[in-house]
Amino acid sequence: MSFLIASPLLNPVIIGLFLSLLGLKVTAIYAAITFIAAVFMGMLWEKLGLAGQYKKVYIQQGCGAAGGMQELDLTAEPEPDTLKIKFKRAGGAAWSLFRQVFLYLMLGAAIGSFIYGFVPDSLIMKLAGPGNSLAIPVAALIGVPMYIRAETIIPISAVLIGKGMSIGAVMALIIGGAGASIPELIILGSIFRRKLIIAFVITIMSVAILAGFFFNLIF
Repeated sequence: MSFLIASPLLNPVIIGLFLSLLGLKVTAIYAAITFIAAVFMGMLWEKLGLAGQYKKVYIQQGCGAAGGMQELDLTAEPEPDTLKIKFKRAGGAAWSLFRQVFLYLMLGAAIGSFIYGFVPDSLIMKLAGPGNSLAIPVAALIGVPMYIRAETIIPISAVLIGKGMSIGAVMALIIGGAGASIPELIILGSIFRRKLIIAFVITIMSVAILAGFFFNLIF
């Protein structure tokens, strides 16, 4: 569970975007909050007896190169990788990640540009400015079911902050959106029992709201 919380919120792409768009101080505080939350909530769930809330999952079919069943010899020694093979594999993984992320970055930049050019500052201030105490919980509530990648929402968030949206509401939106989404919950529902899924959603919501108010307090 700690891994499931930390993985989407602290991956290198998100940290890199935070650094480039929101600065070192915001990035450091965001990373500290999400890391502490992931560790603490994992420990808390263990204490609450949620460790057994998983389903028995069986692998029914394996995929070989030809698409059929493939027997694996687990006792066989793997062939040693040369430095050339390792570099080739790393380069392929980097290029694959870049292709996956690039489209979402462009989409986020396009939406952010539209907001920058056409959405009035006064509207953003009224709906989600520092003076609206409901902006943070509403942003967290919107973020959880909203299926949008963090690589898309972070460039949009940078524009929203410039337009007057409180940084707390932005953080609640990012954490809620990146931490949990409907497709992710559907997948987790095939592995974990309902009690654990509910605990997961409540955790993401709580972290998003608390982080939002903390950011507003600091900034």
